[in-house]
Amino acid sequence: MVRTRIKDVLGDEKAGAEITVAGWARTVRVGKGVTFIALSDGSCFASLQVVCEPSLANYAEVEKLGTGSALRVKGTLVDSPAAGQRFELKAESVEIVGAADESFPLQKKRHSFEYLRTIAHLRPRTNTFGAVFRMRSRLAQAVHRFFSERGFVYVHTPIITSSDCEGAGELFRVTTLPAESPPLVDGEVDFSRDFFAQSTGLTVSGQLEGELFTMAFSDIYTFGPTFRAENSNTPRHAAEFWMIEPEMAFCDLMGDAALAEEFMRYLCRAALDECGEDMAFFDQQIEKGLISRIEAVANASFAMMDYGEAIERLKKAPVAFEYPVEWGLDLQTEHERYLTEQVVGGPVFIVNYPKFIKAFYMRQNDDDKTVAAMDLLVPRVGEIIGGSQREERLDLLTLRMEEVGMDPDGIWWYLDSRRWGSCPHAGFGLGFERLIMYLTGMENIRDVIPFPRTPRHAEF
Repeated sequence: MVRTRIKDVLGDEKAGAEITVAGWARTVRVGKGVTFIALSDGSCFASLQVVCEPSLANYAEVEKLGTGSALRVKGTLVDSPAAGQRFELKAESVEIVGAADESFPLQKKRHSFEYLRTIAHLRPRTNTFGAVFRMRSRLAQAVHRFFSERGFVYVHTPIITSSDCEGAGELFRVTTLPAESPPLVDGEVDFSRDFFAQSTGLTVSGQLEGELFTMAFSDIYTFGPTFRAENSNTPRHAAEFWMIEPEMAFCDLMGDAALAEEFMRYLCRAALDECGEDMAFFDQQIEKGLISRIEAVANASFAMMDYGEAIERLKKAPVAFEYPVEWGLDLQTEHERYLTEQVVGGPVFIVNYPKFIKAFYMRQNDDDKTVAAMDLLVPRVGEIIGGSQREERLDLLTLRMEEVGMDPDGIWWYLDSRRWGSCPHAGFGLGFERLIMYLTGMENIRDVIPFPRTPRHAEF
């Protein structure tokens, strides 16, 4: 059952070659004495035109083929007289592997993304989603390549955890206790009788465990699924998503920002250099000017601005913001976009945020008001990377946990990393889906993950 991928046919083969290809019919056009099939196998954006003549033994069946049919075609490559494609395949035999009739939901007409979400099991067969998921695959490989080239150790952090890294209480609970009658103590669920003998949930981040490994391997990264039980239906939120989280020992905030900048440039360049055909499609059909926008970021000089300065710039802005601007308030997307698009005109790091709007693990600055945190803002999206130098001082970390109402005994193992051999260290997080959105121009997170998990949606 040897077959040649269509990507290789269009790139490496020569006219006159006898080959076998297999894929799915994108279109079937029946003419006078000839039938044309646009065959796609997903290996590249382009389809291969198959020319079927009445001399085929099963030509009567071929004429009746429907869009979506799975086929295996043997034939000879010939130069294509049509513009836009180098070759076409003159069929010698067409095997109908799996027929599709007129009820196949993906016919010639253009479908809305909203409709395609209802048939997520079929949407990868469309041009748009074929391009999205090919690009997702290439960029995932680029992530691993970036860190491997720099000697980082890849760490698989747990999916089931007893800690809430962000402290927001948005964990999906994991339990084997009976839902209809869980054991109670003083009116509360008795998790000591659960599988893990304590309350557990799906992880919101691998950062805390990653920090433990950075104390042994210096430079590590995690890249895996994370979960948040946040009842949000915005185009930027999903209940299940993938996070990339590097951690570096003997590193401060500026070193953290330097790696984030290098990483962002690398991924932009990977998209441009390795996904050219799909990027061209996104540039033409999804967001005009996408390629030039990504080129600009790949070649830009990333600016840096203190949070306090950012607030002053926003207060002086000649525009009316929906959300208030005051020192001590977090920046909203509209503020972030104004800073990167109107003030800087390119990517910018905002650093040194007020400590009471940031997580407990961020290193306190000497002013006792701010922490060594940074967000990377990029045009069109706003924040795309968030990170910080971690608090390595045991006494200050313990005090901060108590200030935010956390029980230090609950993550004693995390405090142990500050008790023995602690050192300055830093890291950041990049949501993989938001990266894909940024590099493809797609506007909804549901359209860049194969089977999106959002409130009231987990069908597939």
